[in-house]
Amino acid sequence: MKLFFPNGEHPQALLSTGENRVGNASTAQIALTAPNIVAAHCTIELDESEAVTLLPGDGVTTVNGKPVATATPLRAGDLLGFADVQARLVAVEKAGLSSVPRPAPVDDSGATRVRMAVPKLVLRGVSGAAFGKTFPISGPVVIGRQADCDISIPSEEISRRHAQLKPTPAGLAVEDLGSSNGTYINGKRVQSGLMRPGEELRLDTIRFLLVAPGLEMPGTTRPATAASAAVTAVSAAPKRSGAGGVIAVVVLVLAAAAAAGWYVFLR
Repeated sequence: MKLFFPNGEHPQALLSTGENRVGNASTAQIALTAPNIVAAHCTIELDESEAVTLLPGDGVTTVNGKPVATATPLRAGDLLGFADVQARLVAVEKAGLSSVPRPAPVDDSGATRVRMAVPKLVLRGVSGAAFGKTFPISGPVVIGRQADCDISIPSEEISRRHAQLKPTPAGLAVEDLGSSNGTYINGKRVQSGLMRPGEELRLDTIRFLLVAPGLEMPGTTRPATAASAAVTAVSAAPKRSGAGGVIAVVVLVLAAAAAAGWYVFLR
């Protein structure tokens, strides 16, 4: 477990097993120098089973906005307040022990091995805490900040249980679960909606792209701008020499500009 300070009062602090003292004393494991922080502000205890408990001290401490007066169990996603300083408790994924894979035994029964099916839909993170990560969607999943969500994104912008995603034959069904900052499909806020491969899912500032392995995503064609239309017209103009050629080019440029202006007026 670690503490993340969204306002930058302290770098991310990895909790050690045992007592983690919080305060403005130089001996505190998490030393804070902000106003209203006292020497023995509180203690965060982490046991061998990764259970976290907040032990109040001499300072004002809150958990999810509620003052703490007794030992209080904590879980990933809780917002802690040390006077005016806020910190989020975040779970830390532990890397598994590496081992040399053993060759699979050969099956001589004559049966053909069935290859694992490739997921039909995959979410690819393209911004924020999800950038570069992929999430196969093979059944209904809940995406949110809580550690027990099917897709857990430790970001301040995402609600504890932000949205539910369900694969369907037509695409990915998206349902907002009462989030604070909203769920968007291609920039439009929705309570429920359908995504297709190539479209974007946005949870406040965290963006995902929906892809279907093995299928090409539909491209997008943008209308030509007035400038590009004029350049195209000039490039396509027949090459003429002398004053007649210059006049022809000027006429084509003026015509292209007028057409572009009429297009903008109609829009």
